[in-house]
Amino acid sequence: MDDLDRNILAQLSGDARMSVAVLARRLRVARSTVQARLERLEASGAIAGYTLRLGEAARAARIRATVLLGIEPRAQPAVLSRLKVIPQVERVNTTSGRVDLLIQLAAASTSDLDDTLDRIGGIEGVRSSESLIHLSTKLDRAV
Repeated sequence: MDDLDRNILAQLSGDARMSVAVLARRLRVARSTVQARLERLEASGAIAGYTLRLGEAARAARIRATVLLGIEPRAQPAVLSRLKVIPQVERVNTTSGRVDLLIQLAAASTSDLDDTLDRIGGIEGVRSSESLIHLSTKLDRAV
């Protein structure tokens, strides 16, 4: 990945809907060059897809929480398969340290969040959980 590839990714991080023509003008390269680079970045997996990133106004309507989950040894595959079918679960990360999984949730209401937390706590193999409700976002640099 060279400077042009990094510049393409930086431009698309700001606006994933930017046309190839506009991207080429901003980067002062030929449209065909940008198109070829995009195809290569997609094929290599550097670009996994183009998506919508919700603004604070849309996200404010949902209650967000992080759940720190401790699980029994060798229970991870079964726990993950149960988490995948819960629609409020947005992301699951494995971790090092005192917890095994970090789960990000988005629920429509406090009762929906409460039900979701009970459902997660009831999964066989879950040893412990700690919930952190997100109050506001002060910085978001996620791409």
